[in-house]
Amino acid sequence: MQAELPVELADEIRRRVFGEPGFMRITQVVRRGGEVFRVSLRPVEIRGEKKYQGEMFDEGRTKVKNFDLDAAKNGLEEMIAQNGVRELHLITASGDLHVRVTKKGKVLQSRSGKLARQLDEAPAHDRAKNVPLNAFHSATLLRVLGISDADGKIKASMRGKYDQVNAFLRVIDETLPDDPVTRAARRRGGDSGEAADSPPEVNIVDCGCGRAYLTLAALMYLTDVRNFTVRVCGIDRRHDVITDARRMAADLDLGERAVFIEGDIDTAELPFEPDLVVSLHACDTATDAAIARAVEWKSHYLLCVSCCQHELHRAIKTDSPMQGVLRHGILRERLADLLTDTFRAQLLRIMGYRVQVMEFVSRDATARNILLRAESTVKKGLGAAVSEYLELRDFWQVKPWLETRLGEPLAKLLDICEHQ
Repeated sequence: MQAELPVELADEIRRRVFGEPGFMRITQVVRRGGEVFRVSLRPVEIRGEKKYQGEMFDEGRTKVKNFDLDAAKNGLEEMIAQNGVRELHLITASGDLHVRVTKKGKVLQSRSGKLARQLDEAPAHDRAKNVPLNAFHSATLLRVLGISDADGKIKASMRGKYDQVNAFLRVIDETLPDDPVTRAARRRGGDSGEAADSPPEVNIVDCGCGRAYLTLAALMYLTDVRNFTVRVCGIDRRHDVITDARRMAADLDLGERAVFIEGDIDTAELPFEPDLVVSLHACDTATDAAIARAVEWKSHYLLCVSCCQHELHRAIKTDSPMQGVLRHGILRERLADLLTDTFRAQLLRIMGYRVQVMEFVSRDATARNILLRAESTVKKGLGAAVSEYLELRDFWQVKPWLETRLGEPLAKLLDICEHQ
């Protein structure tokens, strides 16, 4: 049984994909022996140039590759020439075409113009909900990351991660300005005229990136939705997660736009100067290392969500005036968490950052939901910030690890205030 598509139908598909405006996506699914092979093609714009993105799902793995027009046409011909039982779905602005080839070789067709009206209404609906992963074609990304299954449904076990990534993308979106001149001019030493005609650019470093859920989602969201030129660099000391991150970046055909470094945050050498440093749930003092590196790299923005925080928990003295709280383990732990983030916020203020402390996602998604959002906008060593920090530190009779890590630059600012 060949079950080839009728000539008229094949010609219609070619025309609607490459010969008419409004082509959005074509997908073909072949099911054989309990296995699923899916291939799709859609138009994309990469650095101002029109391309076609192919997505291949086979043996439980998704791969993405970008093609020029000639290669895309060859890919479409391979889809049309496929034999056997299969389903083909073509989506255009004017409507969709669904083709199903049965086991008996019968070719069934259906068409609808309803989709065009749905697509017209979708952007406003998505914006109202403010779900960043719905604002662009994220289905491939979510499958590659393992957040969704082969059919595009969010896995129950990954719902919390899905919500966290959406919440963090909202914060990134609100943090980064639309004006590219500020960032480019800062890297060029203030020459705004040189940056005026440059496309929007943002360089992001993810400290303790893990399997790079946030790293890759931020790259694709800011590229597709904000139209930025984005480069990301993830850092993690674990070999297995860096291997996974590199594989997923390759499957998404991201090339040099996504770089992953296996090593410590404190010693990593970056391929570029960061505009934004993010750290999501880096354990204990790894969060402090991320903050310190952001300061040393002169990153203009920092977004930081801590995880477990043991250092201050151990350092708080049990004979303090707060002994009634400290004798209870769960209260001591939560108090140490709050104090740690308070010290971090104060130290960032001293180092010239304006800081907001906020909940970035529901506690249903994660109990570790306190985010520090910092922007380098104020003068270093402001007296009020220093005095507040010293009073808090001396009351608790501790020296936060971040103070030690920031070293001599911070020590000089503290000495000036202590000796006034």
